[in-house]
Amino acid sequence: MKNLQNISAFITGGTKGIGYSVAESLMTEGANVVITSRSQKSAEAAAEELNAKGLPGKALGAEADVRNMDSQKKAVALGVEKFGKVNVVVANAGVGHFAPIQELTAEEWQETIDINLTGVFNSVKAGLDQLIEHEGYLLTIASLAGTNFFAKGSAYNASKFGLVGFTQAVMLDVRSQGVKVSTIMPGSVATHFNGHTPNEKDAWKIQPEDIGQMVVDLLKMPARTLPSKVEVRPSFPG
Repeated sequence: MKNLQNISAFITGGTKGIGYSVAESLMTEGANVVITSRSQKSAEAAAEELNAKGLPGKALGAEADVRNMDSQKKAVALGVEKFGKVNVVVANAGVGHFAPIQELTAEEWQETIDINLTGVFNSVKAGLDQLIEHEGYLLTIASLAGTNFFAKGSAYNASKFGLVGFTQAVMLDVRSQGVKVSTIMPGSVATHFNGHTPNEKDAWKIQPEDIGQMVVDLLKMPARTLPSKVEVRPSFPG
């Protein structure tokens, strides 16, 4: 996909952090984007903010909950209606609950799995026909926690280990149909994840725009080459 002006991307959790930066990076290259949030107001506000930057691409905000398959299908359909196709899916929406297993609640476990794993399944299934039709690109945003376990991470580790395995299996399922699939596994990123407020002390961390640039770079890779699993970490730990 050398010419990203031919891209219409569907990005879950696109109103802030990594998702927003991916949308902005793609729009800078001339791509159109559909960004989703569980709040229509938040989705529309983020899209308006992106469009106000005067970037060559266009943004559309859509209310959608990754836990609900129908809402994912409707959001993809909005993208097709607005931009003619959806040929890139970026499954980014995620949540983190961190506690020792003795304290982790059933509700926290279920929400983590529902959003981080089942939610990606729903997003992939919703966009799959479009990806196959247009020989598109699927990217999932996993985590280094998908290969490195840690204390208080039983729910998060389970979801991200599962996401890495899911994505790699999907890659094998669809690559013969011209669809490229990558999972990006960031370490510490300066975002609002898990209630954090980015600040000057986060300078050592990966910045959201770094992941946005990585998505652009992956899309521009030669068609013959597929970085199917990309680990990314801060150059110097804080």
